[in-house]
Order: sequence, then C-alpha cells, then structure tokens
Amino acid sequence: MPPAANYRNFCPLDKGAHMKHLVVAAHPAEGSFTMGLTRAYAAELEQLGHSQRTYDLYRIGFNPVLAAHELVPASADHPVSADVVQAQDDIRAADALTVIYPLWWLSMPAMMKGYIDRVFARGFAYESHNGIVHGLLSGKKSVLITISGAPLSLLVKSGNWNAVQVLQDTHIFRSAGFELLEHLHFDEVAPHLSVALAEQHMARVRSCARQHFPEIKRAMLE
Repeated sequence: MPPAANYRNFCPLDKGAHMKHLVVAAHPAEGSFTMGLTRAYAAELEQLGHSQRTYDLYRIGFNPVLAAHELVPASADHPVSADVVQAQDDIRAADALTVIYPLWWLSMPAMMKGYIDRVFARGFAYESHNGIVHGLLSGKKSVLITISGAPLSLLVKSGNWNAVQVLQDTHIFRSAGFELLEHLHFDEVAPHLSVALAEQHMARVRSCARQHFPEIKRAMLE
C-alpha cells in the first residue's frame, strides 16, 4: 500500500468549495483505456484546483483477498489489517470518492471487488439491523465510471444495465451513504480504439469532473 494519502493543497479564495478526492481504479494493464481515463480525470481535478489521491490498485499491490479473521468485528483481540486501516483513513479524509473500472461479466474486476469487500467493512461503511442497512459514509460524494465492450443500448434493452445499477450503484455506494453524483459509462470500447474516439472519451471524463466539481479561484500571488 502507498503511504497515507497526502493530498496536494491549494489556496482557494473560497475554501468551502475545495474538495479532497480519492480516485480508486482497477485494471491490470497500466496502458489500458481504463487507466488513461483515470489519469485524465485525476489531472482535471488538479487543474480545477482540487486535491486528489489516486489508488491504482494493481500497481500498489493491494491484496484483494478477504481473510477469515476480517469477518470478525474489529476489537483489541481482532485488530483491522494495516492496509485496510490506511484505505479507510483515506476514505475518511476524502470529500469525494471516484471509482473507475471495466465491467467484466457485468461486474467489477476481482481486484476492485476485493477492495470493496475488505475496505467497505461493517462498522466502517455500514451497519445492519434486522436486514436493514444503514450507511455510515453519508456526507461524501461519489462518482462511478465504468467501461464495457457491449453497447449501452443493448445492456439497457436486455435488463442487464438495471442489474448493474441495482447491484453496484445502489447496493454498494448508495447503501454505504454516498451521494452518487453520476454513473458515467463508456460503451463499445474495444482494442485498437481510434485516437479520435479515445480523445472524445477523455474529453467526456474531463467534462464530468468539471460538471460536478467546479473550478476554484486560487489566491493571487502579490
């Protein structure tokens, strides 16, 4: 795991508008379209004057395997693993969480699912009583960015897109208390994507950042 999040600080005139962002991405290939979107989005946040920290789960070597002892509520006898403590602290420090990943079998990669399983633990992300889930991360914003090879229109027509929204948008992020600002999806993404189309997609992800997190005016140096 990387050191605890060290968000780049700026000097906005309106400090209330400045936000700390945690961007979590999962794709095994560093040169993939997914990671290209991640870099474009993170760079746009910084350009707008916000602070951001990117968790590239594959490159940092995050362990996605939930261990048996992690199913037991945290206590003095069962402390939370150090990497999970750090990841949870970084979420606490952030005002907004953006999660970026490809849809494989209409779900997130195992690496991202393991991050959710281990980090969004009971007592941190949610509590549950009599089958009713209460999110513990309310007050934070979230953006979900996904990629598929299939056309979105086909996913919608088949009902599969509704399943994605229920199981991922609602059951994970909204259930944890996040205000989900947008689920931005890029469809029909295939190998050897043209440069022109790739740049259009990069423009869309930069626009997403600008739409939800407006630019901050920085103090002028005298």
